[in-house]
Amino acid sequence: MTTINVKSSRKDQIVDITSQVADAVRKSGAKEGICMVYVPHTTAAVTVNENADPDVKSDFLMGLGKIVPEGLDYSHMEGNSPSHIKASLTGISVSVIVDNGKLVLGTWQGIYFCEYDGPRTRKVHIKVLEG
Repeated sequence: MTTINVKSSRKDQIVDITSQVADAVRKSGAKEGICMVYVPHTTAAVTVNENADPDVKSDFLMGLGKIVPEGLDYSHMEGNSPSHIKASLTGISVSVIVDNGKLVLGTWQGIYFCEYDGPRTRKVHIKVLEG
């Protein structure tokens, strides 16, 4: 398993981690299998989405903000209920096929760490299952 640290600079932020995940796959030496990317946090997530147009990241955050707005009468004492909900909606893991030692992603796809309660430094675990 490889663990990377991802540092965010804003409360809500999408960070492209595709190259770090690809490096972990390369270092694993696996030629065929599955790459699991897992976020061990309750207010952060990981997703696969378009990596060609940077507006997709801001649109993604804007859309989530409309679905899960700040300022509602949430009961959670820490005041970060919207962050927990966004993380649950997005998900804490993704699986990507590994073929010939490389991630199998579509032409426009990238792997993104999603911060919903930053700025913080977070951990992302990457595990390549060969087979």
